[in-house]
Amino acid sequence: MPKFKYIKISQSSNTFMLTAIPARLLTKIAYASIRRQDDEQGAVQRVLNTSRISGIKEFALQRGDFPASIVLNWVGKDLVMDRDNLTIPDVERSAQIIDGQHRVAGLRAAIAEKPALGSTPIPVAIYSKLDTPQSARIFLSINTEQRPVPKSLVFDLYGVTGADLMDPSAIRAGDIVTFLNEDSQPYDGLIKFPNTARQRGGIALSTAVTAVKPLVEPKGILDQIGASELETQKAIFNNYFSVLEKKYEGLWQERSNAFIYASGFIGAIEFLRTKLIDYCAMKKSFERRTISDVIKMDASNRILQEEVKGLGGTDAANHVRDRLIQAFRPTESTQQLKV
Repeated sequence: MPKFKYIKISQSSNTFMLTAIPARLLTKIAYASIRRQDDEQGAVQRVLNTSRISGIKEFALQRGDFPASIVLNWVGKDLVMDRDNLTIPDVERSAQIIDGQHRVAGLRAAIAEKPALGSTPIPVAIYSKLDTPQSARIFLSINTEQRPVPKSLVFDLYGVTGADLMDPSAIRAGDIVTFLNEDSQPYDGLIKFPNTARQRGGIALSTAVTAVKPLVEPKGILDQIGASELETQKAIFNNYFSVLEKKYEGLWQERSNAFIYASGFIGAIEFLRTKLIDYCAMKKSFERRTISDVIKMDASNRILQEEVKGLGGTDAANHVRDRLIQAFRPTESTQQLKV
């Protein structure tokens, strides 16, 4: 039976063994015991989310790192240990997963596609013979007190991670959003990056990236019309928001402007995606004049933040989109594509 170096750690009233074992062994011995489905002590897990498993599988196949420990509750035959080594029997369903069931399932799927990943050492913390209340306390401690990082920080960090782990569409969307936040651009100082001072108004980086990303994905709407290059896409977004900014005649950064809030930004992107891009593609022009001519907006019908107060996030964004549609006055003609 395989033996592994380990560290014995006591915290509060529990003791666990910290070690690292091959991913192949981990995915064989570990299983998820589902709360209200499995009639056994230690059942604290939720039903698996297949989309998360798929994402972790791809992460593993791209040589992603797994530095955080999988937390197990050993329920098989008693573990054998001496001063230096912990013996872990190679027996299926020997350890309930307290934390990390999606990582284990993702690794299992990755190993099925690429067996060599089975030798990857994975850190594990192994408790032994915990009952349900004990497992629940550990599970809740991990999943309530040890919170995940904000989405904005995740998107911000995409710019400094290795190219093999990046989401290209998120990177592209982040580049465009960052550009819109630069000096003299429409959202100059209005994109809220991680660890910046709080402000009223502005759009969180994660919100802006999430809104823009579907438009710039491979086979997304911009790709479909041949606007795949970064500089072309930046020009389209810049021209569009610059037109909206100009229609506010110096009041763009006033708190009354719906577009400097999340719902306004999302609604504007939805109008761009569902109406304006098709129109400009038909006209073969994304120039500011083309966009300005088709959006009939002045002091009498500007979209104000007070219009969406009290609405939920989706309803508020839809209201902004619908107001833009009301101001949309398309005409028909064609010419050479210009941006």
